[in-house]
Amino acid sequence: MLAYWRVIAAILLWSVAAARAQDAPNYVGSETCAACHAGETQLWQGSHHASAMRKATDATVLGDFRDARVEHFGTISEFHRDGDRFLVRTDGPDGSMRDYEIAYTFGVYPLQQYLIAFPGGRYQALGIAWDSRPKEQGGQRWFHLYPDQKLPAGDRLHWTGMDQTWNYMCADCHSTELRKNYDLKANSYATTWRDVDVSCEACHGPGSRHVALMQSHQSGFSDQDRLGLVAWLKATDTGRWEMNPETGIARRTEPLASAEIDACAACHSRRKVIADTPTPGGKFLDSYLPAYLEPGLYHADGQIDGEVYEYGSFLESRMRAAGVTCSNCHDPHSLRLHAEGNALCAQCHMPAKFDVAAHHHHEPGSTGAQCVNCHMPTKTYMIVDQRRDHSFRVPRPDLSVAIGTPNACTQCHTDRPANWAAEKVAEWFPHGRQTTAHFGTALNAGRTGAADAEQRLSRLILDQGQPAIVRGTALLLLAAYPSQASEAAIRMAIFDPDPLVRAAAPRALPASPSPALSQAMVRLLADPVRAVRIEAARSLAGLDLKTLTPEQRTTFDTAYQELVTAESIDADRPEAHLNLGLLDLRRQQAQEAQAEYRTALRLDPGFVPALANLADLYRLQGMDDQGSRLLRQAIAIEPGNADIRHALGLLLVRQHNYPEALTELRQASEFAPDNARYAYVYAIALNSTGSSAQALGLLERTHRRHPADRDVLIALISIAEEQGDFEGALSHAKELLVLAPADQQLRAMIQELERRTAHQGNRVKK
Repeated sequence: MLAYWRVIAAILLWSVAAARAQDAPNYVGSETCAACHAGETQLWQGSHHASAMRKATDATVLGDFRDARVEHFGTISEFHRDGDRFLVRTDGPDGSMRDYEIAYTFGVYPLQQYLIAFPGGRYQALGIAWDSRPKEQGGQRWFHLYPDQKLPAGDRLHWTGMDQTWNYMCADCHSTELRKNYDLKANSYATTWRDVDVSCEACHGPGSRHVALMQSHQSGFSDQDRLGLVAWLKATDTGRWEMNPETGIARRTEPLASAEIDACAACHSRRKVIADTPTPGGKFLDSYLPAYLEPGLYHADGQIDGEVYEYGSFLESRMRAAGVTCSNCHDPHSLRLHAEGNALCAQCHMPAKFDVAAHHHHEPGSTGAQCVNCHMPTKTYMIVDQRRDHSFRVPRPDLSVAIGTPNACTQCHTDRPANWAAEKVAEWFPHGRQTTAHFGTALNAGRTGAADAEQRLSRLILDQGQPAIVRGTALLLLAAYPSQASEAAIRMAIFDPDPLVRAAAPRALPASPSPALSQAMVRLLADPVRAVRIEAARSLAGLDLKTLTPEQRTTFDTAYQELVTAESIDADRPEAHLNLGLLDLRRQQAQEAQAEYRTALRLDPGFVPALANLADLYRLQGMDDQGSRLLRQAIAIEPGNADIRHALGLLLVRQHNYPEALTELRQASEFAPDNARYAYVYAIALNSTGSSAQALGLLERTHRRHPADRDVLIALISIAEEQGDFEGALSHAKELLVLAPADQQLRAMIQELERRTAHQGNRVKK
């Protein structure tokens, strides 16, 4: 009888577990995973993921709290203990000195930061960090993360400022099942997590289904069933790596099918969250919108510049195109490399061909003979954190000569110029990469306003052999060169097979797109990828909905709501409300836009973009007096802000205050010398006040720096013609014709200028 009830109990337990396996998955915690996965847990426990964030204890705090002192621009911070508590005495949000208790450690190597609890559920990251490197490497010391900046209380970058708030800046990548739980009305957080660190489910997704399925002891499941896991990170193809003896490089026998890169990208990328609750296992672009190769983040040739992590550069690489994934080099649990030194690269690159002086041209075993030093150069972030560029590029010092980008050669040979390195590489490899085109020249042309920028960018966009992130970047740059030719490239991008290209296409839409292009863009509102849909909705927010069919209107409403949700995820940031206000304004909802701008200023009274846009809204409402006060307030906050100076200059023109307007427009041009628009407007103002020679000089200088700027060329033609310099006007008109060969009015103008030039020449001869 007892045995009978045991069988019944087992059946009931099996039934419950089987039912739970069908429920919506939830997080179970790393302790549950460890019960069955002891080996993986042991590897993980020694990893940086396991130390991403921890309670501050004797075991976790690495910094010296034995009455250590750090001075930064006159402020002396002191680190000390009070029993089990770790304390720092430093300047708080009001500038006064007081003791703060360390709540959590943040990271572990090569530096460790510290989090301090504040009212409203905030945790703030202290601006002084511990250098956890060995002493012989310069470590075991306190250092300030902004050593050259004086950051008074109230500054965004002060450790108590909003740019150091853990809940927004860092939390979702350092803890598992993070829920920010921000309350806009109260401006407070009730942030929660399942595991305080980066544990199993941060990568594999919520594990309740997997646990229930395993506990049910059902048989007949295969990898195809994914064992109840939300994120299946194993490759689903049958490909394998085989060495090609001719090239000395391994190749996959079948294209890779794996979600691994998307899973890692969630945190190893510069991106914006666009899904309310991102869950591991989904497509990356359904939850995040990554940064493209934009100035300040990447150099024109795609090398890392700002703090962008690994994803963006890896997308550029031939490795990624060949099917390499993160775990080919890194153990996914310990995060350690699979091998040290050149042995790691030898997994796929035959040492007999590549780990020899004939290839690297350095002393074997030397620093220069290490593969990563040439193909993965480093850049230092946060003062001590050296990170490698993951684009796995061949050094191109010839690009350094041509467009000014860095190169690995002169990063080591700091006493040598780029042309020396370019000559050496050409000598070693006469048929090397320097003989082939590189996308960096096209992106540089777009950044600098070269005369052939439009053509170069259009060709790059249409070249499906180039990485998608590169082609998407070209689309962003193409927005500055609107024409029928560029419209054709945008139209093709709308139908591109890669969502990273399609997501960039809406951002290339000109201010006044043709009806045909707008209609083509409408199809992206129903794209299967969220990042594409919301960018399409953003670009079409000002579209007259009457031009859409009822079905298209419904599709737009759905995508637009996704966009609003994506922006509202960051409701704790003034930038989100600025973006929402801009969307409201495009939809003719001025009152709603004003409310969003006011909310942005409630969160950050010194948020200059909100002041500027609210002033512009007042302009539209004929309230320039109120706008003037806001712009002057913004200038008091950021005296060197060229955008604000320019806006105030235009406002003063509208108020007929020309002397002061001229001063503001001049300062805008001086503060942003690379901004062709500001130089153009200032030149027009100069010309209108009788300073034509000064205006022409400024326009000529601007034209040399921005030869593709059509407004500058038109101004040069106009002023030259006004002064009777028909030859000069004709010369610039011919330059403009190169940029707009289909412009029939321009051709007629050139004919008239040629007639006048000839007539003027005849008069001189007589």
